[in-house]
Amino acid sequence: MKQQTRRKNIASIGRNKYLYLMILPGLLYFIIFKYIPMGGLIIAFQDYQPFLGILGSPWAGFKHFIRLFTEPTFFMLLTNTLFLFALNLFIFFPIPIILALMLNEVRVKMFKSTVQTVIYIPHFMSWVIIVSISYVFLTVDGGVINELIAKAGGEKINFLTDGAWTRGIYILQIIWKEMGWSTIIYLAAVTAVDPQLYEAAKMDGANRLRQIWHVTLPAIRPVIIILLILKIGQTLDLGFEHVYLLLNSLNREAVEIFDTYVYTAGLKNGQLSYSTAVGLFKGLVGLVLVIGANKLAKKFGEDGLY
Repeated sequence: MKQQTRRKNIASIGRNKYLYLMILPGLLYFIIFKYIPMGGLIIAFQDYQPFLGILGSPWAGFKHFIRLFTEPTFFMLLTNTLFLFALNLFIFFPIPIILALMLNEVRVKMFKSTVQTVIYIPHFMSWVIIVSISYVFLTVDGGVINELIAKAGGEKINFLTDGAWTRGIYILQIIWKEMGWSTIIYLAAVTAVDPQLYEAAKMDGANRLRQIWHVTLPAIRPVIIILLILKIGQTLDLGFEHVYLLLNSLNREAVEIFDTYVYTAGLKNGQLSYSTAVGLFKGLVGLVLVIGANKLAKKFGEDGLY
């Protein structure tokens, strides 16, 4: 029986060899750049010294994790990271869905294509360009917005140094840069909806809003759930570059997150074991959240990730 199964598997591989060859580059990428480097996580439990290497560095146990959880900055980092994630989840996440639904209702193809092109362009800009453009508009010294406020008789606002304003700028920049690109998946899901469902809804007297609510949204709900689960997995992983470019000495207490802390406190000071411990903590939290969110989705009858 086992031999028959083995022969069937070999025959299946032989028939689909070109498909497996297409998968091979991606598989090698994940093995080389994702799975093999995981072996280096052991330095989170060592006092790692580069000249001694992984095998020669002394064992430290949970020393670096204890330090992380007892640092005075830990709760500040956790609060800032969760707050910025909440902005991502509750403000940014629904916007591409709404935008995709709106674009789907546009019947003039030329206008629809133009809008799609315009909102896609910012995705291809680096965060350096996005933040630089914001700086030109918002800086106190000659910023366009502050100059207009001053000419109107108002007092200039420190957008870039006030923590509350910086958080608002952070989410606005993400919306501007990523909302168009994120609509692609939802638009693809919307266009895959069976037109007969809309015809049936029309016969039942449903207007366009009712069709969106009772046909479109239920049809794309599995896609929304999957992307939501993946988003939840990024709770402590908001990205380094964007926040680091917004950081300065005056807004650090409101914007500093784990990603930037790893760089400033860990890598810049050569504390490789400590920074690895922080990264491992982030990864484990993300893994637990993805598994928990996936189980919760399945409990409510959704497909989930797996």
